[in-house]
Amino acid sequence: MTEAGRRGARGRGPDSTRRRGRLGVLPGRRRRHGLVAAALALCLAAGCSSAASSGAERSQAPPSSPAQASEHSGRGEQARENSPRGMPPAPPVSVSIPRIGARSSLVPVGLNKDRTLAVPPVSQPMQAAWYRYSPTPGEVGPSVLLGHVDGGGKPGIFHRLHTLEPGDEVIVERADGSVARFVVRRVAQVPKKAFPTDEVYGDTDRPEIRLITCGGSFDRAAGSYRDNVIVYGTLKAR
Repeated sequence: MTEAGRRGARGRGPDSTRRRGRLGVLPGRRRRHGLVAAALALCLAAGCSSAASSGAERSQAPPSSPAQASEHSGRGEQARENSPRGMPPAPPVSVSIPRIGARSSLVPVGLNKDRTLAVPPVSQPMQAAWYRYSPTPGEVGPSVLLGHVDGGGKPGIFHRLHTLEPGDEVIVERADGSVARFVVRRVAQVPKKAFPTDEVYGDTDRPEIRLITCGGSFDRAAGSYRDNVIVYGTLKAR
């Protein structure tokens, strides 16, 4: 854990990160158009996987690259041009990613009393979640969606997230009947100890999306994966 992470994790037991798979570093509150990148530990309850699901899933996990982020670039860079204005606030109800055949309803999640992230149980690996203290998808700022890579001996909703490429589409249906369509700009795999807090949660001047799951090799001692897979996307112009 980084020094900032240690400060943010004060008060948590010394074994808390061993019981849970740390998904990243959590912002504490929103700015006007985004999130404050506070250094609090973001934990995925029961891990992106647990000791009980570390068999076949470990061999099927995204390839590990602990030394550096693995990023794609190319046609997704076109998304930087003609940045669209934000959509009005509206809670998301579902997410679909056609290229990997992923579709799930979205449940809003917040924080537990210990400042860890409340997420769907690992026994429901196909359930995705929206971090409700991030902007709603389509608003200006980075909207954050989370999903398991596996759980309970089965692949999770974001099991193939690492295979996305720039230009792929992420579709979010919203409670007001509108649809926010995002284009993938880049995909990164990073060690959890080097989680890019500012890049993920920092303010942006356009509507963006982040999809986060676990990846890399499985650490049996810690009971969690060593890396995070992070997808960065921008809203398509309407």
